[in-house]
Amino acid sequence: MSRGHREDRGLAAVARVRDVRETDSRIGLQRVLAEEAALVGRLSSLESSIATAPVPATTTTAELVAARTRLAHAGILVGETRDRVASAAVVTADARARWTSDRARLAAVEHLLARRAARRRTEAERRAARDADDLAAQRWARGKR
Repeated sequence: MSRGHREDRGLAAVARVRDVRETDSRIGLQRVLAEEAALVGRLSSLESSIATAPVPATTTTAELVAARTRLAHAGILVGETRDRVASAAVVTADARARWTSDRARLAAVEHLLARRAARRRTEAERRAARDADDLAAQRWARGKR
């Protein structure tokens, strides 16, 4: 952000704070999105391992019990991972809402600063036009004499 007008120092400080908050909440959102994606990938991998588990045509009782136990444990992991994915989705929604709010607050302050700067530019242009008109009128008056 450029160095603003002296009348906007307070609002510029607010903008800097809002910018830091928006950046922090954006980074937090990116982090929870990555965590959620990792959990979804883990869930997909677990579900795939269950779906592609081999079912031998002939096997011993011990092998059958061991395979069934492995699948039961994988099923438990799938359930736990689904719960974690659901929790991560809630955290992600909260982080997204916080970032959206912080971004809107920053945009509002930046908009106020831009409006103030535009108003000052307009006033300066009007003063310059008025001064130019005064100078032109003085020149014209001198030329008439």
